[in-house]
Amino acid sequence: MDSIIEGRNPVLEALKSGRPINKILLLKNIERHGIIADILHLAQQNGVLLEYIERQAIDRLGQSGANQGIIALTAAKEYADLDELLAIPAQKGQTAFFIVLDGLEDPHNLGAIIRTADACGVHGVIIRERRAVGLTSVVEKASAGALEYVPVARVTNISQTIETLKKNNVWVVGIDQAGQSDYTKIDYQPATAIVIGAEGEGLSDLVRKNCDFLAAIPMRGRIASLNASVAAAVVMYEVVKQRT
Repeated sequence: MDSIIEGRNPVLEALKSGRPINKILLLKNIERHGIIADILHLAQQNGVLLEYIERQAIDRLGQSGANQGIIALTAAKEYADLDELLAIPAQKGQTAFFIVLDGLEDPHNLGAIIRTADACGVHGVIIRERRAVGLTSVVEKASAGALEYVPVARVTNISQTIETLKKNNVWVVGIDQAGQSDYTKIDYQPATAIVIGAEGEGLSDLVRKNCDFLAAIPMRGRIASLNASVAAAVVMYEVVKQRT
């Protein structure tokens, strides 16, 4: 389950400390001055989602009986640093294999990707900090326990992260229906990061531009694309196939 922080000062201090917060729940008619104004300002700066709910709902979620009309939901698991992820392949004596998610919003998709990542020996998953799903209890459940074994890093900028991966000799392959190559024709033997775009939108323009390769999954039917978690799984197992 998500960890819960209740009360105005505790939530404010959590934001000030930079603690990863998935969402802040506020009473619908809460006054927006004083500490609440500070919380709203910091939440906006840090790209934290806000949701206004009824008193009954916020009291039901609270555990202390002193929520003061505000609750913060923190990550179900601590995030790893990008540097920690980059060090894992060498520690294991293996060729690097990462999954990068450009704005994924569905927690079920993220959980399913993490589950497949564990099965395929992925060294880490990289997600976007803003306007994307974080490590919620729904993600934890959908991963079927894999979240305990797959480190996840949350970064502010996917394009900059791609540049960092390149500087660490990792080839970056974006999966996009506009790609000129069949995904099976890419050589995944070298250190590789697979980039999967958001549901419905695919890769953002700048991310698409910064990838070393763009590859498409052939579609034989009338539907133009696969679900994000299915597309990720298809490509992950191609990497496993080539490296076996």
